[in-house]
Amino acid sequence: MDERCYIIVTAVMMLCLHSSHCSSTNSRPHIIFIMADDLGFNDVGFRGSNQIPTPNIDALAYGGIILNKYYVHAICTPSRSAFMTGRHPIHNGMQHTVLFGAEPRGLPLTEKLLPQYLKELGYTTRIVGKWHLGSYKKEYTPTYRGFDSHIGYWTGHHDYFDHTAIESPYWGLDMRRGMEPAWDLHGQYSTDVFTREAVKIIKTHNSTQSPLFLYLAHAAVHSGNPYNPLPAPDEAVAKFDNIQDYNRRRFAGVLSKLDESVGKVVEALSQMRMLENSVVVFSTDNGGPAEGFNQNAASNWPLRGVKNTLWEGGVRGAGLIWSPLLARPSRVANQLFHITDWLPTLYHVAGGNATTLKGLDGLNAWEALSNDGNSNRTEVLHNIDDIYGNAALTFGQWKLVNGSSYEGAWDGWYGPSGREDTRHPYDVGQVLGSKVARALSKIRRGLTPEQVLSRRSEAEVTCFSPSLTTTEATTEGLAPPTNCKPLKAPCLFNIHSDPCEQYNLADRYPGILRHMLQLLEQHNATAVAPSNLPWDPRADPRFWDHTWTNFGDYNILSNAVS
Repeated sequence: MDERCYIIVTAVMMLCLHSSHCSSTNSRPHIIFIMADDLGFNDVGFRGSNQIPTPNIDALAYGGIILNKYYVHAICTPSRSAFMTGRHPIHNGMQHTVLFGAEPRGLPLTEKLLPQYLKELGYTTRIVGKWHLGSYKKEYTPTYRGFDSHIGYWTGHHDYFDHTAIESPYWGLDMRRGMEPAWDLHGQYSTDVFTREAVKIIKTHNSTQSPLFLYLAHAAVHSGNPYNPLPAPDEAVAKFDNIQDYNRRRFAGVLSKLDESVGKVVEALSQMRMLENSVVVFSTDNGGPAEGFNQNAASNWPLRGVKNTLWEGGVRGAGLIWSPLLARPSRVANQLFHITDWLPTLYHVAGGNATTLKGLDGLNAWEALSNDGNSNRTEVLHNIDDIYGNAALTFGQWKLVNGSSYEGAWDGWYGPSGREDTRHPYDVGQVLGSKVARALSKIRRGLTPEQVLSRRSEAEVTCFSPSLTTTEATTEGLAPPTNCKPLKAPCLFNIHSDPCEQYNLADRYPGILRHMLQLLEQHNATAVAPSNLPWDPRADPRFWDHTWTNFGDYNILSNAVS
């Protein structure tokens, strides 16, 4: 495509986007949503760490918008339900921990999901990878909930090579093509399987008939089964002999394959001339499990906490959006954005009228993001979990943390920071030479070294040292470092000036604390009870040829279960 044609196409897309509806499905942008599993805030290079190169993800971030104040939920199922419904998990019973394959429940069928909305706008909808929103009956599985096809798995994790999932004491295959077990994929690395399928979908998609919504939900970098918790090809791990910690080195191998996948997907969009009419999102589902949590080795440095905690390290996500439709790209966005906002925002981008969407907690943030305008979001409810006995809320510059997961065992700060190894500086040339950067150059969206370094500097989160003296802290507008013990009393943080949650200001600002607690009570008054159920012994994969299946659709003899 020559430069004049590219300018005309881009102008037509912008005009379509800013009108109330796009009259033709052909002019609507393709939407590619890539979700990483358990990726830590500090595991991407664009956040400041030099330890594990992620050149393709970084190039996409520098060319698009880095979401600096992007919040997800603290664990898989609640986050994915929020993304799919645009509704907070407290409003559909998905707020407590994850959905297990042996539970006879799923994301309520009364919920309308993002692919169903997009199908009404003429989209072809595909999912590749992880589902984790219910599978005990077929009606809860992806191809019955708005997706035209699915290759992937239904539960929360699996081994990347043998594709079995352990929910002790149950064990069985969890890899599907639609409703059918995919035994033939045994031995093929999951990240490669999902990448290959995503590329195939892109290359065989007929853009003249419909726009594409592709939800690529990777297993990476979630841990696998206990016998091989960080599965990666040996050649991928061997590239990181500079990392001394064994588990972190294996984690790096898993992450490098994820980054490679992003490069191949964007390259395929470029080859099919779909990239110039695409919106590409990259997001984690929750904070990273660090230092052995869940047998993993992620990093949220310098943020506090880990996955399944309500500290920033559990809920502040690594995320970005890239598109030629963005009016002001290549920047770091400080607008508050929550994972529930994707549904109305993408619905608007797809040509729908987001003002007609009812009952959502998410907000259409496209104008604020695209034009760097004022955000229409002022607060984020991180969660209310009466089973754990914890809750957290951000309102404006303030964050309330009340209670804690795991009796406070994971309430600290966990590395590595990835900034201390000066022998391996950040490789700008690797970013500029990545598949993503080359694809962006072909549509005249190329990057410069200055652009890379400037955006990276802006995106790095820095914190005041806990060793600050009282005088120094007061000068910075902070209280001296104080203990926060949320199991005993709620803690209050100025999250703008103290993103690492080091300074508990509850005693200094009791009026603000009371107001935050009142807001929390108002949210809790709208909550429904968690829908978690005891495991059903009929789910045991040994009854189904050692395969996780939609056990609720079948009757088996009660004595076989016993």
